[in-house]
Amino acid sequence: MAKQILVKPLVTEKTDILTEKLSQYVFVVNKKANKIEIGKAISKMYGVKVSRVNTMIMPAKAKSRSTRSGILKGSVSGYKKAIITLADGEEIDFFGEQ
Repeated sequence: MAKQILVKPLVTEKTDILTEKLSQYVFVVNKKANKIEIGKAISKMYGVKVSRVNTMIMPAKAKSRSTRSGILKGSVSGYKKAIITLADGEEIDFFGEQ
């Protein structure tokens, strides 16, 4: 169940700041998953207590790039993003640091 709901963790500079200051983690999740299912999947997979789940659907974006043969147009798919707030003292270790 947890494998189908959670697609991947989103690790960027902005999410790193959220993790350090507010104990929030960001995941790309299945578009059909709701907040309750996402919270249960995080708790089951990482063994932490989730206090809050915020979700947002990121829209698809049109992209173009110039090549020798001309301009190629395409798009980046849309996805659903979940911001997970953990209880005090809880932490998820993505990189296995000790």
